[in-house]
Amino acid sequence: MDTQTQSRIESLIQSSPIFVFMKGTKLMPQCGFSNNVVQILNALGVSFESFDVLSDPQIRQGIKEFSDWPTIPQVYVKGEFMGGSDILIEMYNDNTLKEKLEIALAS
Repeated sequence: MDTQTQSRIESLIQSSPIFVFMKGTKLMPQCGFSNNVVQILNALGVSFESFDVLSDPQIRQGIKEFSDWPTIPQVYVKGEFMGGSDILIEMYNDNTLKEKLEIALAS
C-alpha cells in the first residue's frame, strides 16, 4: 500500500471514536455483514462514522493490508482494530462489546 492510502486510512480511523469500514453507508448498508455491524452499533446507541469501501478501491484493498484482516466490514474503536461482523456479533451476544465501548468512550 502506498503512503498516501495509509495516511488516508489512519486519518479516517482517527476521525471518530468508533469508525467502520463497510460496504455501503450506515443508512444504506450494501451487504449483510455490514448491516449486522450497523444494527449492533445502533442497538447499543453509540454514534459512529463509516466509510464506504465500494466508493474507493484503494481504501477497499488498503484497509485489508492495514489491519491484516481479509474481510469487510472492519470496526475500529479509539484507533484499535476490533474485528469484523462475526467478532462484533459474538461480543454483542456475550455482553462484552457494550462494556468495551463504554470504557473506550468514557476515556
